[in-house]
Amino acid sequence: MDLELILLNFPYFVSIILFSMGTLIVLTQPNLVKKVIGINIMETSIFLFFIAVGNAHGGIPPIFDPQFPDALYVNPLPSVLMLTGIVVSFSVTAFALALIVKLYIYYGTISAPNFMKLK
Repeated sequence: MDLELILLNFPYFVSIILFSMGTLIVLTQPNLVKKVIGINIMETSIFLFFIAVGNAHGGIPPIFDPQFPDALYVNPLPSVLMLTGIVVSFSVTAFALALIVKLYIYYGTISAPNFMKLK
């Protein structure tokens, strides 16, 4: 019984672990590129969480079939929203990396503590 419960909630556990790893990377790494990677890991965990929420155990694809009027369907809305989130995530990552390249060109470093010394 407990093993079945753990297996049913496995995506939630993985999502929590990934989000924690991303948070740890963002908080502990001084390198700006590593911080962007940590943010991407956190975004991935959120995508996994929302897709897991939209999944229904034993559900079928959300295509109406008159033969099964009381069927349990998988909710398609979280998947659609996560496609939009992936596009926004990609755009933010590209913008952040472009800023990091410009900072490196102007200041010669991508370490966050070094920017505090430049003031």
